[in-house]
Parts: sequence; structure tokens; C-alpha cells
Amino acid sequence: MKEADIAAVSAIRVAGWQAAYTGMVPQPYLDGMRVEKDAERCRRRFALSGGQVMDLVAVDDHSEVVGWACHGPYRGAEADHALGELYALYVQPSLIGTGVGRTLLNAVNTHAAARGFDTLLLWVFRDNFRARRFYELAGYSTDGAVQVDEYGGALLSEVRYRFTVSDAI
Repeated sequence: MKEADIAAVSAIRVAGWQAAYTGMVPQPYLDGMRVEKDAERCRRRFALSGGQVMDLVAVDDHSEVVGWACHGPYRGAEADHALGELYALYVQPSLIGTGVGRTLLNAVNTHAAARGFDTLLLWVFRDNFRARRFYELAGYSTDGAVQVDEYGGALLSEVRYRFTVSDAI
């Protein structure tokens, strides 16, 4: 990803949240999401990442960004140099099911292996069955860890998935 891609990535992320999390995340929270605000946050993170976070984009035949994935070192308590984390993966909602997400996930797995991560972890809303199925079909499996985060006043459970990176190469 280049800095010039940030606005497109934020548009995909916001549209992705609003499409995927309706009925899970409180509607006022989703309605309050703004591409400009997300792009601001993303620009700050992008400038400060120091190469620790890798952002990948998928582009279409016209070089337009249609998907985004972000990964880096695991942020949890048991973090060590061998644990990576897939922080986010979003595809333009109209392109879900076309292979863009799978291509991005495969690229993340390849980059994670090159960075020396043995394992990739990710968090998924417990009730996001579509995403859970996507990751399970790609070889990720739940490991029993659960966390609860607050979104718009609602407490939502997330389950952790684990993937052995060597399985991808």
C-alpha cells in the first residue's frame, strides 16, 4: 500500500463494516463511521508504523484498490517474535466471493512466512459467520481464546483464530 491508497482503503473499510456488521454492531455506530475520519486515523498509523505493520492492497484491472489487508506482530499478552497477527482484511462489498479476499489472505500468509512468523492469529466477531467460514476454509481454526470489546455501547465477543504459516508455503 502507498499513502495515495489510504482514501480508497478507508472507503473499503467503512463500507465493509457497514455491510458485514449490520445486526451485530449497533447501527448508530455504523452510521457514524466516516471515510475521512478513518483515513485520518490510517494516515497517522501508516506514518508511525516503522515498517512493523504491512498493508497490502488488491487492485483491479484499472489499478483501482478493491481490497486491503493489514498484518504485523501479534499485539496480545503472549506476543513473541514468532507470532504475527492479521489485523484486518476487507474487500469492496460488491466483490465479496470473487476471490479478492482469498488472494489477499494468501499474500498475507506469504509475507508472514517471509517475515519469520510461525503462526498468524486474528480476531473475528463471534457472530460473523461469513468471515469465520472464510477463514476456516483457508485453514485457520479457533483456538479457544475469546475477548470482548465495546462498540457503540454494546459489548461484542470476538473469537481468536490461529494459522500455522508453514501450512501456506
